[in-house]
Amino acid sequence: MLHQALNRFGNKLVRRPTLEEPVAEDDPRRRLSTLDLVTLGVGSTVGVGVHVLVGEVAGSQAGPSIVICFLVAGLSSMLAGLCYAEISTWVPYSGSAYLYSYVNVGELWAFITGWNFILSYVAGTAIVIQAGTLAFDILLGNQNSHTLHESIAQQVPRVLVEHPNFFVVSLVYFLIELQTLRFSQSFLVTKVITLVKLLVLGFVIISGFIKGDLHNWKLTEEDFLKAGFNDTSTSGHMGSGGFVPFGFEGILRGAAACFYAFIGFDIIVTRVEEAQNPQRSIPMGIVISLFMCFFLYFSVAAALTLMVPYYQLQRGSTLPEAFLHIGWAPAFYVIAFGFLCSLLANVLGFMVPIRHMIYKMAQDDFLFPALDRIQTGTYTPLMANVIFGIIAPIMAFFFGLIDLLDLSSIGMLLTHSLVATCVLILRYKPERKNGGTEAEVLEEDGFAAEELTLQGLIFPLSPIPTPLSGRVVYVCSSLLVLLIILLCLVLTQWPWPVLLSGYPVWISVVVLLLVLIAGITGVIWRQPQRSSPLHFKVPALPLLPLLSIFVNVYLMMQMTGGTWARFGVWMLIGFAIYLAYGIQYSMFTEPHPSQSQNYRT
Repeated sequence: MLHQALNRFGNKLVRRPTLEEPVAEDDPRRRLSTLDLVTLGVGSTVGVGVHVLVGEVAGSQAGPSIVICFLVAGLSSMLAGLCYAEISTWVPYSGSAYLYSYVNVGELWAFITGWNFILSYVAGTAIVIQAGTLAFDILLGNQNSHTLHESIAQQVPRVLVEHPNFFVVSLVYFLIELQTLRFSQSFLVTKVITLVKLLVLGFVIISGFIKGDLHNWKLTEEDFLKAGFNDTSTSGHMGSGGFVPFGFEGILRGAAACFYAFIGFDIIVTRVEEAQNPQRSIPMGIVISLFMCFFLYFSVAAALTLMVPYYQLQRGSTLPEAFLHIGWAPAFYVIAFGFLCSLLANVLGFMVPIRHMIYKMAQDDFLFPALDRIQTGTYTPLMANVIFGIIAPIMAFFFGLIDLLDLSSIGMLLTHSLVATCVLILRYKPERKNGGTEAEVLEEDGFAAEELTLQGLIFPLSPIPTPLSGRVVYVCSSLLVLLIILLCLVLTQWPWPVLLSGYPVWISVVVLLLVLIAGITGVIWRQPQRSSPLHFKVPALPLLPLLSIFVNVYLMMQMTGGTWARFGVWMLIGFAIYLAYGIQYSMFTEPHPSQSQNYRT
C-alpha cells in the first residue's frame, strides 16, 4: 500500500500536459518581425540596471574589473539564450520557461520554475521602484531624502526612513493601467522608449571614451592618499587598487549581481505565436538582443570606470552623477532623462510577463482560482495586477538594493538552469509518431524488448531515440546536476588558487567529481538524438547546456547567506501552496473536456 501511494504521489509530480496544434504560419496574428523581437528583447532587458548596477558593483565589489563581471554574466545569459532558442523551436507556443518545464519534466518543476519567475520579476520591479526613488532624488538635488531624514528620522525606525518614494509607487500603478492599452499602442511606446535609451547610452559611451583616463584602471595606494583617504580602515574598503582591486572573489560576486542586468530577454519567447517565421526569428531575436545588451553594458561600464575612479562610486551612485564629476552639468539632466525612460521601460517590461505567469499558474490550478479573473473590457488579469501591485512595493520597502538584485538573480539563474536541463532531455527524447504513445513507438520501431546493458550505454542499438535511451538521459542529467552542485560547493569554499596551494584531499574530491561528470557526459553523448529538422539547435550538445548549468549554479553559490535564507522562505511558501492546493487541484486531477487533452498558453 505504501509503495502504491508513493508511486501515485510520484506520478502526480511528473504529470505533463498535451499540447494542441500551434498557431498556423500564415495566421494574421503573426505580425512581429525579427526587428520587432529584437526591440522587445533589448527594451525589456536594458533598463535601470545599467544606471544603478555599475556604481553599486564597481564601487564595492569589482572596481574596473566590472567589465569582466558583465562578460561572465553575459556568457551565462548567452548560453541560456541558446537553450531558449532551441527549445522554442521544439515547443512553438507563446510561453516561457514555465511552459517548457511543464511539457518536459512535469508539473512539480513547472511550479518551481513559475514560482521563481514570479520572485525574479517582482524583485526586479522592487528594484525599479528603488531606482526610481534615486532618479527623482538626484533630479531634486537629494532634497527629497534630506527632508525625509530630517522630518521623520527621530520618530520612526530607521527601516521606515529608507522607504521608496510614494510618487514612484504611484507611477507603477499608473503603468499597470497603461498595460490595458491595445498591444499595438503599448508596443509603439516600447519602441520609442527603447530608442531614447539607446541614444542616451550611446552618448554615455562616447563621452566616457572622450573624457576617460586610463589611469583610473591603474590606481594605487598613493592615489588613495592624494584623494584624502588616510585612514587604513577606510582605504581597506577600497581594495588594493589596480584593475582587479577586490580580487577574483570580487569578480565572481560582481558577476552574480550583474546577472540581473540581463533579465528580460526571455520576453521574446512569450511572443512565439505572434512572430513571423518563429523557427528563424525567435533564435535570431534572442541572440542579437543579448549581444546588443552585452555590448552596451560592457561599454557603459568601461566608460564609467574610465571617467570616475571606482572608489568614488559609492552605494546609491547612479550613472547621471558621473557627469557631475567630470563637470558636464547639462549632460547630467540628459542622462537623468534616459534614466527615467529606463524606469518606464523596465516596469512595462516586467508587468506583462509576471501577470501572465500568475494568470497561467492560476488557470492550471497551481495557484488559487481568484487569480485568473479577467478585467471586463480590457481582458487583463485583474487579481494578478492587484497581487503584483501589492508585493513589489512591500519588497522595495523592506529590502536593500543589493538584496533585491540577488533575489532577482537567484530566481532567474535557477530558471535558466532548468531550461538548459530541458534542452538535454528534449533532444534525446523519443518522438511520438502521429500522436502515438511511447509503447506504440517502441513496438513500431522494433525495440520493445530493449534492455539496459553496459554495452548498450556506450553503443546503443537504435539509431533513433527510444524510451530506454530517453530514460538513460533523464537519469544521467539528474546525476550531472547533482554532481555540478557538489563541484560548485567545493570550488566556492576552496577556489582554485587555494586548492592548488596545498589541499590534497579536496583536490582529489574535485578530480573525482570531474571524472564522474566527464564519464556521465560521455554516456549522454553516446545516446541517439532526435533527427527532426530545426532551424536552430544548440551546438556541441551536451557540453553547452551543461556549461550553462555549471555557470548558473556557480554564480548562485556567490550569493550571501541572507539571500539564500530569503530565497528559502520564498520557496517554503511556494511548496506550502503547491502541497496544500496545487497538487490536489491541478489541471490533471479532475480532467475537464477543455483541459484533459489540450494545453494552451
